[in-house]
Amino acid sequence: MRLTESRKSWLMMGALWALLLVLAGLRPLALPDEGRYAEIGRWMLVSGDWLTPRLDGIPFFHKPPLLHWLQALAMAVFGAGVWAARLAPALHAGLMMVTVYLAALQVAPPAVARRAALMLGTSLSFLAAGQYVNHDMLVAAWIGVAIWSFALAFLHGPRPHAALARLGFVACALGVLSKGLIGLALPGLVLLVWLLWTRQLPKALRLPWASGLALFAVIALPWFVLAQRQYPDFVGYLFGVQQFGRYTGTAFNNPRPWWFYLPALAGLFFPWVIFALNQVKAPVQSAQAATDSIARPVWLLCWIWMVAIVGFFSVPNSKIVGYVLPVMPPLALLAALGWQRWLGGHRWERALWGALCLLTVAVAVAVHGLAGRYAARHGTQDIARTLACQARPSDTVYALGEYPYDLPFYTQSVQPMVVVQDWTALRRSAGDNWRRELFEGADFDPAAGRVLQTPEVLASAAQQPGRWLVAPNALPAAQIPAGWVAVQRGAGWSLWRSAPEGPEPAEHKGLAGCEPHGGDQRQP
Repeated sequence: MRLTESRKSWLMMGALWALLLVLAGLRPLALPDEGRYAEIGRWMLVSGDWLTPRLDGIPFFHKPPLLHWLQALAMAVFGAGVWAARLAPALHAGLMMVTVYLAALQVAPPAVARRAALMLGTSLSFLAAGQYVNHDMLVAAWIGVAIWSFALAFLHGPRPHAALARLGFVACALGVLSKGLIGLALPGLVLLVWLLWTRQLPKALRLPWASGLALFAVIALPWFVLAQRQYPDFVGYLFGVQQFGRYTGTAFNNPRPWWFYLPALAGLFFPWVIFALNQVKAPVQSAQAATDSIARPVWLLCWIWMVAIVGFFSVPNSKIVGYVLPVMPPLALLAALGWQRWLGGHRWERALWGALCLLTVAVAVAVHGLAGRYAARHGTQDIARTLACQARPSDTVYALGEYPYDLPFYTQSVQPMVVVQDWTALRRSAGDNWRRELFEGADFDPAAGRVLQTPEVLASAAQQPGRWLVAPNALPAAQIPAGWVAVQRGAGWSLWRSAPEGPEPAEHKGLAGCEPHGGDQRQP
């Protein structure tokens, strides 16, 4: 049976998503983000507390919980492994690619729609960011669904298409549950500027506001209401400190110059970004427009979408590459149009297309390999395997010097670690780092915060059986109190144990993460 162009498109998108899923299982967790968020999802499943995201048993209210819910569900089905932890962003990367294809089919020729989806699917924004454990791909995908849904609803005719508009409200709600207010604010910003520019703003009065807002409220609001009831300071902390404060402040991590996102976009969408350059000029309405262009309102939407979001994130002092993932859909459509205008119909078009696709995939695989080696040098996977096989479930692990985000995930411990620091001094001096994450979270649940202890506990712990200590290799040996027995020096972290008291118990099963022969931990 001969494949239609539509089926070929779906098969190629499916192949790219399958490649993404394969890559997602082949790399250790990167620190800090992947270790942090993978463990929060695992802890949600282990603890049974689906309301409060927790890190080391301590509330973690930096972001809403959609990522953690999806991770916990994936781990319940597939086991608590790195592949399951990465399944949620991978699913949303697939959603973004499919949405680009389906939306582009409504506004551009099928060949352009197919090329836009495949450009996205062969880029680092898909093959790398699409299997990175954090909230960025989730919110980017739902922002894209929201903008496309509302835009297509407005382009439908004098009266917006009600079903598409309702889908936009649902997408905004899921965007808010993914990463907070930007899930609503960024679609609103893009669409407001676009409607004003194209003189369509009066159409907004005809949106299905009652049913749309009801859908938004039913999906987005319950978690915020329940969390606020249990933790009275929650709303002020999440929206005031973690969102508004991070946007306007200058004391947070990752300070970058205003132009930071320009090279970031080039890297995330290399080499396809080059083909978007000839779309800076507005399309000319002509007979040729049916084959290599789009209508002016759609062209305006793409550029407003990119400029508004890149501009929004260029204002804060703190900048992270993943923040610009929401602009990948319009960039993909513009790049596909640029390809069609420059190279469409040339005799060597197919050969060049194939060569560039292979190049981009090869680059993504190479980046994946380098990232994996870097993560292995800085993570705790090697000592975690030893700890998981030698420790008992009731043993206590102490962390000194730094916080090993990925250790409890690899060992699959059900006991929080004791984190040793001078917490009184750190409350006065700690910057935007893991220490602040923990002690600010402990303010919401002082009982859970008892795992934050001071260095004096280590001397007595060294004399008690069933105690373990982990510390980064960079920590001076003089800071390890006497009495601790060295067990293993790993690539980036070292493991000690307390002096044993009497013979080991006859029955010793280790922790759930024990796999003496290595491999990914996938036990339920």
